[in-house]
Amino acid sequence: MSKRILITGAASGFGKIVAFDLAKKGHQIIATTQIYPQMSDLIREAKEQKVEMIVDKLDVTNATDIAYITQKYDIDILISNAGIMEGGPIAEQPIELIRSMFDVNVFGGLQLAQGFIKKFINEKRAGKIVFTTSMGELWTVPYVAAYCASKHAMGSIAEGLRTELAAFNIKIATCNPGIFGTGFNDRGVDTISRWYSPETNFTPLSAFDGTAEALANQLDPQSMAECIVDVALDENSNFRNVHPKETEDFVKQLQVEAWTAKS
Repeated sequence: MSKRILITGAASGFGKIVAFDLAKKGHQIIATTQIYPQMSDLIREAKEQKVEMIVDKLDVTNATDIAYITQKYDIDILISNAGIMEGGPIAEQPIELIRSMFDVNVFGGLQLAQGFIKKFINEKRAGKIVFTTSMGELWTVPYVAAYCASKHAMGSIAEGLRTELAAFNIKIATCNPGIFGTGFNDRGVDTISRWYSPETNFTPLSAFDGTAEALANQLDPQSMAECIVDVALDENSNFRNVHPKETEDFVKQLQVEAWTAKS
């Protein structure tokens, strides 16, 4: 049965792959992008691939955009995928960069969800929201701790929504990617260079040793996109969905070890 599905952050990465995969499966897709040039590029690519989808602008930090989108579209499923990463040691990271991450990754996602939740309850008493969080929701990765904090927050919000909305037949799920080669992680690491200096910051440059190696071994994002698609369409999906399985096992072990970690 065809579903009407809105996806945020569909200009690139998981959001873009998911939008095309779901459209090719026959679902009615509203793929949203942060800015108009991304919107134009996505419209052109959809035409080139002969894929039918609606493309619209949605900056999740823009209240006017959110009001417009939630009023304009009636949907069955929201895939809340838009997100940003600002890397760096949290002891020195500029607060405005941390705040910008929370604006997008937490407050923007929540405000959009609230708008559609009201429609789900008032119009159909049914619906589903899938939040793309991160393995960093469940494990604080050094030097992207602030990003992980934003994903911790979104995960807690999702868990609260799951409990509070169960009586209204609204399903909530999270998808928690490991390290995938969408360019997102690379851009997050690149942001450090915009403010960090080994001459003025106390965190040594050697702290970032191993970053290049980690980024060189990222996974094919197609499998994560397929996981998001499966979770979105499965009416009885798990609430939390860490992918791949090796990452799930790794995170579970870290959570066990955290109980005996010393200060």
